[in-house]
Amino acid sequence: MGLNRIWSGLVIEELVRCGVTTLCISPGSRSTPLVIAAAEHTRARTLVHTDERGAAFWAMGYAKATGRPAALICTSGTAVANYFPAVIEASQSLAAAPPTPPRRREVVGGSDGKATAAAWTYAPHF
Repeated sequence: MGLNRIWSGLVIEELVRCGVTTLCISPGSRSTPLVIAAAEHTRARTLVHTDERGAAFWAMGYAKATGRPAALICTSGTAVANYFPAVIEASQSLAAAPPTPPRRREVVGGSDGKATAAAWTYAPHF
């Protein structure tokens, strides 16, 4: 079992321990270890939504309707920017903290569109 799989399992386990049992997944190759860990966790409920923007609004609606948080999982890079409209709207009425997969510092800002500093995108809204 690789390190990504181990860390992903720990992330999902900690989310569940903290009461986040609903995970909305927009799959991509870089998020595969998290998706596998979520699917294998016996107390996690997963929903696949292939459009990141739609997934984010679904998660916000779920949180508003149930009073319980939902986690979002997507691939790294520009995909996470599609969460932005829902994150801004949610920050007006809900606690929201979208985690993003880290990228190596030396590739951020390069020619690869998947190597954005997405984690900083949301900072002004929290």
